Amino acid sequence: MTASITRRLLLGAAMALGLAGAARAEFPDRQITLVIPFAAGGSTDVVGRIVADKMGAALGQQVIVQNVGGAGGSLGAAQVAKADPDGYTILMATVATHALNPLILKQKPYDPVADFAPISLLVLVPNVLAVNPELPVNTVQELIDLAKKEPGTLAYASSGNGTPLHLSGELFKSMAGVDITHIPYKGSGPALTDVLGNQVPIIFDNLPSASGHIASGKLRALGVTTAERAPSFPDVPAIAETLPGYETYTWNALFAPAGTPPEVVAALNKAALTAMADPAVAERMKEFSASIVASTPEALAEHVKAEMAKWEPVVRDANVSLD
Repeated sequence: MTASITRRLLLGAAMALGLAGAARAEFPDRQITLVIPFAAGGSTDVVGRIVADKMGAALGQQVIVQNVGGAGGSLGAAQVAKADPDGYTILMATVATHALNPLILKQKPYDPVADFAPISLLVLVPNVLAVNPELPVNTVQELIDLAKKEPGTLAYASSGNGTPLHLSGELFKSMAGVDITHIPYKGSGPALTDVLGNQVPIIFDNLPSASGHIASGKLRALGVTTAERAPSFPDVPAIAETLPGYETYTWNALFAPAGTPPEVVAALNKAALTAMADPAVAERMKEFSASIVASTPEALAEHVKAEMAKWEPVVRDANVSLD
């Protein structure tokens, strides 16, 4: 091989590497799709649309929302898991998609760790334990005492089998040592309707969903499920004040498909953190009683592992499984 040919090959290789680097540096050069694995209108959808708008501004490209509901979030999550790992399809995940569904579903459409590249844990949203005001209890301890006095006679409503709210109730039962019957509904709305009508006396619900009824006095909040009190309801104790160590919450996080280049993940993380630092976003999150986290990818990866470890014995002990 002559020296001139060698130089041409080296020059060509250098140019190819340079072009590849330039292509990576240009991310994003087209719109990004944020898959929300639930129907429009819920809290995850609202949070997702707020974040998508601000991330688009930070990235200089539109971030469009695609709702892919079904199977408790698994359909949308599986779609992102199988997408090209280029950063142009990302997921707004929850505790359901990345902790509970993988533990509950008999047929597992994806691996929550191996099939995704973490971007950022965005927010934590409290759940709440509330009762119809006709139930003669005003505190978590009074509810526990009543349940122990009358085992098996009380019931609590949730938005459905295998949901975070169902398992929040099962964790409460386990830690409190009480027997309360679970009544699953097809969504939070029907569950709230029956508790407001005193068909069922107790409910575990998302705090944003129940907040209006709590403020109006139609529901009595006994405790929030986060370790600390919610800023929007500072007079409502944390359940952990009665049951130390009790903690559940809904969370929203961003993931890309596994294999997404680290520099693309870094760009998406930077845009997410910029979005969450926007004062307008912070104000909207307060409306959901949401605490902004805005984590690193590494912290989100550890969070998923911790959540699965926390929920695995709860799912096992409650004997929850879905086809």
